[in-house]
Amino acid sequence: MKMLKSWKVRILFFLAALGPGFITANVDNDAGGILTYSQAGAQYGYSLLWTMIPITLALIVVQEMCARMGAVTGKGLSDLIREEFGLRMTFVVMMLLVVVNFGNVIAEFTGIAGSMQLFHVSKYIAVPAAAALVWAMVVKGDYKSVEKIFLFASVVYLAYIVAGVLGRPDWHAAMVETVKLPSRSAWKDRNYVYMTVGVIGTTITPWMQFYLQSSIVEKGVTVRQYKATRLDVIIGSIFTDVVAWFIVVVCAATLFVHGVRQINVPADAAEALRPIAGDYAFLLFAAGLFNASLFAASILPLSTAYTVCEGLGFESGLNRTWKQAPVFYWLYTGLIVAGAAVVLIPNFPLVSMAILSQVLNGLLLPVVMYFMLRLINNKELMGEYHNRLWFNIIAWGTAAIVTGLSLVLVWQSLRG
Repeated sequence: MKMLKSWKVRILFFLAALGPGFITANVDNDAGGILTYSQAGAQYGYSLLWTMIPITLALIVVQEMCARMGAVTGKGLSDLIREEFGLRMTFVVMMLLVVVNFGNVIAEFTGIAGSMQLFHVSKYIAVPAAAALVWAMVVKGDYKSVEKIFLFASVVYLAYIVAGVLGRPDWHAAMVETVKLPSRSAWKDRNYVYMTVGVIGTTITPWMQFYLQSSIVEKGVTVRQYKATRLDVIIGSIFTDVVAWFIVVVCAATLFVHGVRQINVPADAAEALRPIAGDYAFLLFAAGLFNASLFAASILPLSTAYTVCEGLGFESGLNRTWKQAPVFYWLYTGLIVAGAAVVLIPNFPLVSMAILSQVLNGLLLPVVMYFMLRLINNKELMGEYHNRLWFNIIAWGTAAIVTGLSLVLVWQSLRG
């Protein structure tokens, strides 16, 4: 009886903390991520599934550090950067982040336009309607109501798992390739190396760290709930990469097998699935793309508003009114309006902009990772919750690998 009661208490603690880690990890599967995973499956079949294990480990390590800093200090990442490294450095980082995130916002509205065009809805209708929806959802709600909506949007990613099953993949081959390292000859293929870097490099982006820590602070998570929050981060990271695994699998089982090797935008993958896997797979993939793009189009401007306001000392948070936090809400509104407006420009190079946003992410990531690791190892700031030696080895190693891969991706993208 006592054991049952203990488990009930643990489950309640977890459900109370559930949200920030699960939401942040799932937004990682945005339009850019879906494009990358779809291309990996279409171009190389199951042979890139081995990347999902290091991707998951890297995501857990980095997100856990941000969650721990938020719970221990009660402050957002940009707030801590300002206090520890000064306002000038913070201002430079914030301005870079605004530019990078604006490119990401454009990429998400591009995903919305592409997914709705699959259902024969013009982007001139879909994009303004989506922009108005995400604006009203955040501005008119408080943190708890917005979090519930975001959690529901995270669950919709199950559509990709169902689409993967409908694709009737070779499950044995997929499982074997997941745990099998590639042969030496594979690394001689320059495009294979580029695709590997792309799949791993798309996992961790600068905005994720700022948003996770800010949302943990606003949710009121403290050291007391930290264990439940850590579980939230771990489950979120695993779930989002299971979804990514199924995206690769369904494209490998259908597009790769039928000789479809090139995908320019995420909507291409959904369109190509229809004659091969049937209408249901098409509908699920297209609906998943719309959900992912809409979800990220809500989170990215919100993350930017949190980060900039915290870093520069302005009031921020969904639990504050427009009068209490005008800069926060105006910045959120401006990013949504401008991002949607750019997508509506006729003949605007949307694919090039999406690629540029990934390049900018890769350039900013090393800077953010450096600040994070300096802060998490500050014993005066973190007390007994600073990184231990073994975790530092993993964390610095992860930071070095992810940063290196991101820079390689930047270099390859610029050359391409």
